[in-house]
Amino acid sequence: MGTENPGRPSFSVRPSSAPPTATPFPSSGPLVGPEASSFRPTPPAPPQATGPFVSSGPPVGSDGSGFRPTAPLRFNDPSVSSTPTTYIPPTAGPFQRFPTPQFPSTAQGPPARAPPVGPPLVQPFASQVSTPPVSFRPQPPSVPMGFPAQRANFAPPSMNVPQAFSDSSFSAPRPSSQPSFTPVDSSYSSARATLQPPLPGYVNTQPNAVAQLPTMPSSYPSYPGSYVPPPPTSVSSFPAHQGGFTPPMSAATPPGMLSQHPGPPGGVMQGLAEEFSSLSFGSLPGSIEPGVDLKALPRPLEGDVEPNSFAEMYPLNCHSRYLRLTTTAIPNSSSLVSRWHLPLGAVVCPLAEAPSGEEVPIVNFASTGIIRCRRCRTYVNPYVTFTDAGRKWRCNICSLLNDVPGDYFAHLDATGRRIDLDQRPELTKGSVEFVAPTEYMVRPPMPPLYFFLIDVSISAIRSGMLEVVAETIKSCLDDLPGFPRTQIGFITYDSTIHFYNMKSSLTQPQMMVVSDLDDIFVPLPDDLLVNLSESRSVVGTFLDSLPTMFQDNVNVESAFGPALKAAFMVMSRLGGKLLIFQNSLPSLGVGRLKLRGDDVRVYGTDKEHALRIPEDPFYKQMAADLTKFQIAVNVYAFSDKYTDIASLGTLAKYTGGQVYYYPNFLSSLHGAKLTHELSRDLTRETAWEAVMRVRCGKGIRFTSYHGNFMLRSTDLLALPAVDCDKAYAMQLSLEETLLSTQTVYFQVALLYTASCGERRIRIHTLSAPVVSDLSEMYRQADTGAIVSLFSRLAIEKTLSHKLEDARNAVQQRIVKALKEYRNLHAVQHRLGARMIYPESLKYLTLYGLALCKSTPLRGGYADAPLDERCAAGYTMMALPIKNLLKLLYPSLIRVDDFLLKPSGDVKELLDNMKRLPLAAESLDSRGLYIYDDGFRFVIWFGKMLPPDVAMNLLGQDFAAELSKVSLSTRDNEMSRKLSKILEGLRMIDLSYHQLCHLVRQGEQPREGFLLLVNLVEDQIGGSSGYMDWVLQIHRQVQQNP
Repeated sequence: MGTENPGRPSFSVRPSSAPPTATPFPSSGPLVGPEASSFRPTPPAPPQATGPFVSSGPPVGSDGSGFRPTAPLRFNDPSVSSTPTTYIPPTAGPFQRFPTPQFPSTAQGPPARAPPVGPPLVQPFASQVSTPPVSFRPQPPSVPMGFPAQRANFAPPSMNVPQAFSDSSFSAPRPSSQPSFTPVDSSYSSARATLQPPLPGYVNTQPNAVAQLPTMPSSYPSYPGSYVPPPPTSVSSFPAHQGGFTPPMSAATPPGMLSQHPGPPGGVMQGLAEEFSSLSFGSLPGSIEPGVDLKALPRPLEGDVEPNSFAEMYPLNCHSRYLRLTTTAIPNSSSLVSRWHLPLGAVVCPLAEAPSGEEVPIVNFASTGIIRCRRCRTYVNPYVTFTDAGRKWRCNICSLLNDVPGDYFAHLDATGRRIDLDQRPELTKGSVEFVAPTEYMVRPPMPPLYFFLIDVSISAIRSGMLEVVAETIKSCLDDLPGFPRTQIGFITYDSTIHFYNMKSSLTQPQMMVVSDLDDIFVPLPDDLLVNLSESRSVVGTFLDSLPTMFQDNVNVESAFGPALKAAFMVMSRLGGKLLIFQNSLPSLGVGRLKLRGDDVRVYGTDKEHALRIPEDPFYKQMAADLTKFQIAVNVYAFSDKYTDIASLGTLAKYTGGQVYYYPNFLSSLHGAKLTHELSRDLTRETAWEAVMRVRCGKGIRFTSYHGNFMLRSTDLLALPAVDCDKAYAMQLSLEETLLSTQTVYFQVALLYTASCGERRIRIHTLSAPVVSDLSEMYRQADTGAIVSLFSRLAIEKTLSHKLEDARNAVQQRIVKALKEYRNLHAVQHRLGARMIYPESLKYLTLYGLALCKSTPLRGGYADAPLDERCAAGYTMMALPIKNLLKLLYPSLIRVDDFLLKPSGDVKELLDNMKRLPLAAESLDSRGLYIYDDGFRFVIWFGKMLPPDVAMNLLGQDFAAELSKVSLSTRDNEMSRKLSKILEGLRMIDLSYHQLCHLVRQGEQPREGFLLLVNLVEDQIGGSSGYMDWVLQIHRQVQQNP
């Protein structure tokens, strides 16, 4: 009757006292079959509509061919005993075989089976758990036929996962005739959305959800108290005997990859399982325009969810915050890559803050030297294997057998593991740091060096920028990393360049002015950079006097280019971090810029992209020179006028820096934001003079890199300074037509100088399976990594194409991916007018819309100032995944109910924060809302908000125009609560400081440009709303290629 599965441990059976199975019928179980009874009851009424968002589940019912299945009889015979403890199929009687379906079928599905060993994948409620047989006889696997939907989920080999089966004798009823899609009109209203009843019999397979049982009667019998396992991946035309059980893992399934279909426990036979989520479209009576229920659309209200299932399968991998793949199932062929359509690659954040309670271990090999493969130079990691009694080790990337140095030798135990494994973090941890010996140094490790290049023209004085910068730098002097080795220096400029001698022997700094901008020279080159610990008092005196030194300055010119060259000459000997504070358009000397971008006629033409790239090649050439000498540039730009961020930002882009932009800066309004962000820039741990390379297994390689860096060779990234707030994206390609390995390994290596003066190598290693199934690639996709790569590619496209072309490219790649995914399932499932997508990518369409509405890509000339557009582009190119997703789809939370409570714990509110959809219908005129995108807060006051709430928060200004009101903590409980909420939100991520912008409902245009334009689900101006966007994509997916 069957064979034992030697690869699986035996499990104890479940207790027989479990509650009975719940079925759609009140009786103990249905009897179905032509010989059971001649009575034919009326079939049950069709199921009621549940909602348009239909997750995976088996279709059940009739397909409209005229066949009417026999409704099951109620089994009430008290003489029939319960299922025996050991069940052997009968050789004769009414259940000897099953009737042939009276309608055509591509494959005949198997009948009801006895339960698998172990607990079901979906835990049922108490009322749904059946009493299982104590033992059963397994059957040989059925012969696969047809086109099964392959699924290989990653689960530990010790898990007992029942293999599912597909039953094509159950097909869903044909959906009602759907109208053809018409172009979505810009005036399309959400009021036209309708709730279309989904196809009956589709169950929800979302995690932790109890599936709904289908309401249609079964064609096959199910015994009282029996448990029906989920459907297998293969469709068989040879039904197994009753009580038979198909082994859960096929011979072709590699260890650690179990084919499984989450299916509901129940007494009703399941049909062909759907492995996708879907949206159903319908239309109102008398209307031909399709619609979908807005509440059914998927939304990422939990923010970025790091992939955990993959980490559980590969516990030796580095944490996902350091390295994330766009799909953790690597395609085995070039043809599979061409059908993927989404970016294939990785996002690396090498210095990300370690998860709570963890630290990256530091390993010093000392005299042994760092253990590396002598051919591919891979560092020793948890995936290398030791052979020859521990004298050799095999590289996991190139498979070369390497000798183990004598000092590193350890014996192997009976299982082939080193006996000192617990003392070797490099062999047990996916992330580790090695202390690099002298051969990894081109020169002695540099000290941390901070050089400040500060604009002191009249606009910088009037805005208060100079005063805030000076105060902030002084407050951070004692917290700069690298004490006592830290170096510091200053240059200020307007129409001339001012150098400062801060030698420790001086009581106050000496100022030297150079006015010749065409032939820059550096006076006293040895005394312009000083050791901070030795010259601490001189530096402090200088910063105290800096604001008053230029308080009467009326110079409007900016010799930024010559000042930049001067700073480069001073820093070139050591390298370091150059912080630029620019308050006006460079107007004198080399690198001077002119006003551009005010010609509306350029937008929408082929010349439009030129506005977003540097006008003068001086800036890119300077960036290359700065990188060569290990100088990173951070640009702080302040202005109420055009400053040409496109040119200035180039300095940060190619040196591994970043751009901070403060439009219309006023110290009274924006001082706190500048203080926080400059302080973090100065005090966060920084990796100096770094280079990074990502190695990967044979047959694949990284072909393009995206972010803020300079590419020194084909795969070596030059990073003069790196910190925890910077991420880098890269795309992957296959070098071979077909990969022969079953696993691919990736290793990120960052060689850098720590602030303490140690040369180190940070290593992150990751393993991923190779698959031959496109559906598995989709199932293991990582939306966060895909969107991160998407955004970088789209922003780069705006530098050579029109904005519209970049937006269309995003939409088309999403369409192609969903069309390919639809084609995978179109043969086996009746999809009708539904839009289907993998559960892993359910938020991709919304993030695609949010990306097209983001500042770098949105609209045209009037939708975002040119400087703001360019600054946002530079920022997004460097953001880690979590920050980027929050910027694209920010948080919207309601807080007035909490503020009105007499008592309430702010921490509890933040832990259970309920995020709302970004749509105007989420805003109640009686409420108070906080909009948080990680860079700013917008606090929205409904026009019907109780006056006492506004008065408690704003004082006497509660009725004034909110653009003239600032939020401060007042002496009442409600105000203190709101302050704690805002501070708690800021503490979630310290990368940037969110300033508060107050908006009252109906105050235009302030409400429009601060909040309404950022409600990405709404249709604003010429942009699509979420429902329109989904309809556009669905219409294009359904079109023939």
